[in-house]
Amino acid sequence: MAVLNLTPDSFYPASRSTGPDALLAAAEAALAAGADILDLGAESTRPGAQPLAVEEELRRLIPPLEALRRRWPQSWISADTRHSQVARAALDAGADIINDVSGLGAGGGAGAAAGDALAAVIAATGCGAVLMHSRGDFATMDRLPPLADVVGTVHQDLLAITAHAAAAGIPAANIVVDPGFGFGKNGKENWTLLAGLSRLRTLGFPVLAGLSRKSFIGRTLADAPPEQRLFGTIAAVTAAALHGADIVRVHDVAATRDAVRVADAVRTAREPEQ
Repeated sequence: MAVLNLTPDSFYPASRSTGPDALLAAAEAALAAGADILDLGAESTRPGAQPLAVEEELRRLIPPLEALRRRWPQSWISADTRHSQVARAALDAGADIINDVSGLGAGGGAGAAAGDALAAVIAATGCGAVLMHSRGDFATMDRLPPLADVVGTVHQDLLAITAHAAAAGIPAANIVVDPGFGFGKNGKENWTLLAGLSRLRTLGFPVLAGLSRKSFIGRTLADAPPEQRLFGTIAAVTAAALHGADIVRVHDVAATRDAVRVADAVRTAREPEQ
């Protein structure tokens, strides 16, 4: 899954598409490098980001999505949104998948109603759904107390999220789960979660890992900025693939594709011995 940012404030400046031509060029390069899914996001979800009004998210997302669908009618396109109105418009514009960082409003409160509305859209349209685990909100996610058992907590919370999806009428075959690296987990917890990723496969859904150039990788690499996290990202993505990730969401498709092919060869070679 290739990251295509339509935001002016995403944490990795090189990933930002500054106009229609830049977006089409980025998408073409990602597909040529072997991307299977193009993931468009118009709202930054990094720690400290300001929530985006629905109207502005629609303005940023829909015209580029329509342009991608016209240019590549057979490609898989994912819309990264937590708003039902945006999801509906994105699906009408040709998106195949909704990538929801809110886990259908799993945090409760006002988000629960929004999550119910989003679940209804996903169920009614029969689209694919990536349901992510997160803690807190944009303002608090990097300041939360530690978890006693991060893998167990994420497992149980994703179990509840997928049960919510099933109750809303979303077919199990349409669901992918995402443990939400960096979303309400501290640096050490992210590594523990990565080491325990295979446990999430017991949920019975494909697993997506979004690790690309994230801050916990940078902190491990002597506080390297996003521009200097490629090699660390490749190592983390390789570990994710070896521990059972089915999809990896990345900025650097070509380098990641080679790493994942090698990891898949290792995993395939060892499977008969298990």
